[in-house]
Amino acid sequence: MTTSLAPADEHDLVQVLVSRVHAAILSGTFPIGSRLRQEMLAERFGVSRTPVREALRVLHAMGVVILVPQRGAIVRGPTATEIREAYAVRAELEGLGAELAARRAGALDRSRLVQASRLFDAAARELTERGVSSVAGRRAWTDANDMFHEAVLTAAGNRRLTAIVTELHRSFPRSLTWGALHDEPSLVLENVIQHQRVRDAIERGDPEASRRWMSDHVRRAGELVADWFDRTRPAGTLLPEENSQ
Repeated sequence: MTTSLAPADEHDLVQVLVSRVHAAILSGTFPIGSRLRQEMLAERFGVSRTPVREALRVLHAMGVVILVPQRGAIVRGPTATEIREAYAVRAELEGLGAELAARRAGALDRSRLVQASRLFDAAARELTERGVSSVAGRRAWTDANDMFHEAVLTAAGNRRLTAIVTELHRSFPRSLTWGALHDEPSLVLENVIQHQRVRDAIERGDPEASRRWMSDHVRRAGELVADWFDRTRPAGTLLPEENSQ
């Protein structure tokens, strides 16, 4: 599918391409380890190879792709250590968000949290019934999960915290999470229980429990994803140390 891009100047065009390609990598459209050919990207986005080449250089500097001689750009896979580090930071920050939410959540905040929790419960049940390979089920689960975490951050009332957590949340491709869930479907329902603990603690205004349960939830998710990635690292995935050899 070709999507023509026509920003005002070449710099803007490169930045748009960087954003679009990065989004496609995070969504799993361009899987880890896959080769990004310049001609393919140029055709897909309706541009010449020159801005594509510049965009790939920017993505390389960002650590999103690796430029390999004779092979071009390869979608870079994170290391298990990078995954654990990112989730460790997320656990502390989202734990803080839950604590703040328990201290200041109003009636509207609690209503949003209840709605998000119910949607997540329903999405998890549907995903369990259809199987984790269901595209529609995965989309519903992802949307409901995002809604729940966003509801907690909204209730926390700290915009800087929300911005930092959102950036961390988007750091890794969704396919990593789904790989772990595919291997252990029971984790879908465990997530429901973990969300319920966070919601209950916030609703009863217990900052300490809210922080503890949210931090535990995010940290456990990080360990599951990192362990799965260690076990089943996709074929062709490149890590920084391999590129330097």
